[in-house]
Amino acid sequence: MVNRRDFLRYGALAACGTVPGLRLTEAASASHSYFGLHPLIEQNPKAVFIRRTNVANKMDGAAKLREGLNLSRQIFVPLDKPGIPLTHKIVLKPNATGVYDRRRAPADNWGVGTDPQFYEGMVTGLQELGLKRFHFVESTGYDTWEIRGFNDVNERLGVNIGEPLRRPKHLRDGYDTNWSKVPDGVVFNRIPHYAPVGEPDTWILDIAKWKAHAMCLTQSVKNMQGLVVHPFTQFCGGWPSIQTDPVVMTDVNPRVQSLVNDFFDRHVKANFTRYDIKVARQNERMLSPIDQEIWAHKTCDNLSTVWPGLAMIEAIFGRDGDGFNIGNDHMANMVMFSKHPFLLDVVGLYLGGHEPGNVNLYRIAKERGLTTTFNPWEIQVFEWTDQGPVERKLSDFPRTALKTIYLTRKGESALHLVNDPFDYDKHNV
Repeated sequence: MVNRRDFLRYGALAACGTVPGLRLTEAASASHSYFGLHPLIEQNPKAVFIRRTNVANKMDGAAKLREGLNLSRQIFVPLDKPGIPLTHKIVLKPNATGVYDRRRAPADNWGVGTDPQFYEGMVTGLQELGLKRFHFVESTGYDTWEIRGFNDVNERLGVNIGEPLRRPKHLRDGYDTNWSKVPDGVVFNRIPHYAPVGEPDTWILDIAKWKAHAMCLTQSVKNMQGLVVHPFTQFCGGWPSIQTDPVVMTDVNPRVQSLVNDFFDRHVKANFTRYDIKVARQNERMLSPIDQEIWAHKTCDNLSTVWPGLAMIEAIFGRDGDGFNIGNDHMANMVMFSKHPFLLDVVGLYLGGHEPGNVNLYRIAKERGLTTTFNPWEIQVFEWTDQGPVERKLSDFPRTALKTIYLTRKGESALHLVNDPFDYDKHNV
């Protein structure tokens, strides 16, 4: 249990140099060989922490970098006892998507992915600890990384960037690819990840963007999708993506159709909302209920094989819309983080104006044993302040309506909230 007394006690002792592994400034001890998360995060692995930020507008690069650096210095600590060795490879997974749209100023599309200045601050704080082996991993391409400056940030910080494209021969030969067997997989038997993901000397920092998407909101769990090698990374393609691609089909569970349909039929019978919606296949941004079901199972398969050391949602400003072509940014001035990405996302969904029980992924994750709850009111929430974590109610934080295109009903606005009432007691899976 996090409490203010312990936080202040740790901080005071750290200032005197008597507690290994804690720092209050960027000056970290040169003698340590390990790093880790602040002990109060480690002691509460199922809690969600929310940091309020102070950024006047979304293009204030200096303020965003400052927020990232200050938070990094608080939550990552040096250790002189076993933790994560400084020799480990740190896998950095922001949402580095970028959208070219010459009809609008670049700032209009800034919210399609993780803010690059906040990302730079987080990485700089890790470098101050003595970490040197950083790997940027993302399944989108160099051109999209360029739009909001990720290539420049990574070059200045000395972060290694990989090649996102793979030929079938590369997958067969394991070129810069690590395969993971999916335990009890529904869609996949194996999943390929970009190296060094999946190697024993790695640690993953998942920095997602708080934004609307065809899957409602794309947050920390979906952001991990970008660690998966092409063409397997195409999670939203419905049945064609696993029944027509000869490269993917070789590693698909032969029972996938019966397994997915069994889950789907049970959910239809349970009268979960929006399962009766009809979607035209030509609408590539609008997924049907069965597409959502397949995407959710692919995502659960992926998280069964890879898990972040820390999951984070950059919500200094959030974005509504479809994730790419339409949408507007809204200042929210928050950063959310947790050791548990599914619980983190449930809190993010609620604060984004949605009712998490209505979103397929989080119910399915509990059915498959990947999370303990999809009820936001069962999750312990703390505000991370300079004086220490303070336990809060979820209702203590403002909600920002991030309207989405998720399973639009006939006659409903294309952008809407998925806020149908949900009976968590009745549907406790």
